[in-house]
Amino acid sequence: MNIAFTLNGKPQELTISPNEKLTEALRRLGVYSVKTGCNEGACGSCVVNVNGRAVKSCLMYAAQVDGGCVETVEFIGSLDNPHPIQSALVEEGAVQCGFCMGGLIMSAKAVFDKNPSPTDEELAIHLDGHLCRCTGYEKIQSALRKVSSGAAS
Repeated sequence: MNIAFTLNGKPQELTISPNEKLTEALRRLGVYSVKTGCNEGACGSCVVNVNGRAVKSCLMYAAQVDGGCVETVEFIGSLDNPHPIQSALVEEGAVQCGFCMGGLIMSAKAVFDKNPSPTDEELAIHLDGHLCRCTGYEKIQSALRKVSSGAAS
């Protein structure tokens, strides 16, 4: 089957199998920030934003984005011009191996897009389901507090 959607601001057309997951389709398109961790929706490494909502792409069929808009971490910042979420995570030492970061950043972006000043509790609720084995969670929470307060560069 054929689908058409916008990926990181650019129109895409893709032939998929009916049971192909969005993670697999994005990886075929060269989007390598979307990681396949658990393939069960438990780790959060595959989170992308679909029509402004954070979703676990390992649980979503590619066909479900037909006509929609998908954003990945490649779209929101670059090495030369990082997004404030990315800057804060680096400044707070919350990034080590990076495996979880793409999904975590996209979930955080979805939260901040809806509410620029979420509480710690709101952040915790929306980021539940992201597993980080390198830094733990305090540095991540500290970085996101910085973004919430507007102190991030």
